[in-house]
Amino acid sequence: MTEITTEKARIGAPSAQPYIDGFTEEGENLSPLNTGTSPTTAEQAPPSGPLAGASAKSHSHGGGVGVPDSSRAGRLTSYKLADFKPLTGLEEDWRFTPLKRLRGLHSEALSGTAPSVSVTAPEGVVVETVGREDKRIGLAAIPEDRVSANAWEHFTEATVITVKAEQQLDGEVSVVLTGTSVEAAAQHIVIVAERFSKARIVLDHQGTATLSENVEILVEDGAELTVISLQEWNDDTVHASSQQAKLGRDSKFKHIVVSLGGDLVRLTPSTRFTAPGAEAEMFGLYFADAGQHLEQRLFVDHAVANCKSNVLYKGALQGRNAHTVWVGDVLIRKEAEGTDTYEANRNLVLTDGARADSVPNLEIETGLIEGAGHASATGRFDDEHLFYLMARGIPEDVARRLVVRGFLNEIIQQIKVPALEERLTEAVERELAASDN
Repeated sequence: MTEITTEKARIGAPSAQPYIDGFTEEGENLSPLNTGTSPTTAEQAPPSGPLAGASAKSHSHGGGVGVPDSSRAGRLTSYKLADFKPLTGLEEDWRFTPLKRLRGLHSEALSGTAPSVSVTAPEGVVVETVGREDKRIGLAAIPEDRVSANAWEHFTEATVITVKAEQQLDGEVSVVLTGTSVEAAAQHIVIVAERFSKARIVLDHQGTATLSENVEILVEDGAELTVISLQEWNDDTVHASSQQAKLGRDSKFKHIVVSLGGDLVRLTPSTRFTAPGAEAEMFGLYFADAGQHLEQRLFVDHAVANCKSNVLYKGALQGRNAHTVWVGDVLIRKEAEGTDTYEANRNLVLTDGARADSVPNLEIETGLIEGAGHASATGRFDDEHLFYLMARGIPEDVARRLVVRGFLNEIIQQIKVPALEERLTEAVERELAASDN
């Protein structure tokens, strides 16, 4: 278990994180970066992988090929799979991910059958199935890693969901994605919220799949959009999803990730501001059981002035080899004066044998901002909370469940869909009952 104390850095980048060797493809043992000894600090480690060369900085995990300053903005982006080198597990973006459990999403042709897509939507929403040549594809996203690029290269059709301009939807748009095969597949979804529209869209992943998925989200000027991505897969599923959002002037965007099921689930949500006045909220909830790997790597790109963002992810872990990963990157570019941003991650470890890795990163290129901060904390139950409940006659096992419910309920309440909130509350109860916590 990685334990990081809560700290808030108002101005400037965080202090350097302790150096962590890259994972092997098994994802279980740390290994040196192609050296005869195991380095203990970043200064002792040689540049390696996609961050090496002129862009590599010994004190930083960020950057991209050919970028001299190692900024998060320098990450390689391309629609072409060939532009991304084969993965070894030593790359910064993949050092926590057990590559052998990806079932070839990073290395094989994705020729399997993608999950079926069933959309239920009120009036004012247009749902289309289009070919890859459709002009709306690529407006909001470019692949940032090899798995995403592999999916981009192999998808044959996309589902495009458009909320028409000025439509104020009363009910949510339900998008149920049902997998029925473990053969590696690619999927592409495009969500467009046109000017001054307001909508809530639920991406409900269920069944069995081996899937690399790209989700493009375009929030036009003055629009308000909530996207809820629910991963309640069967236990044998592997799912990698890049979910990139592009925000227009004075738009409001809320993104909520809930990961409960699957063998390995890796989400990389990102939000990019393109015009002033936009606001973004990014929330996440995850609950990992024995042997399960749940990973979230998010990016907030403040590229223009006077925008706001708030990030809060919470996770619980139980069982041997349960593993969660949260990496939060927030970049405030030189042009982004007046930015107000904060990100936080909280992890609650319920049993021995579980591990939570949490890495908040804050990169600031201008001091003319309203505020910027980050925090991370990983720990066990608060003994005082348990004592308080048990002193009032509540049995220990019930008290523990109450603490976990309260811890995760802050995220569930952000969904604002009563039926879905009830469903997720019941799912959390089942997770807790599985180990009598």
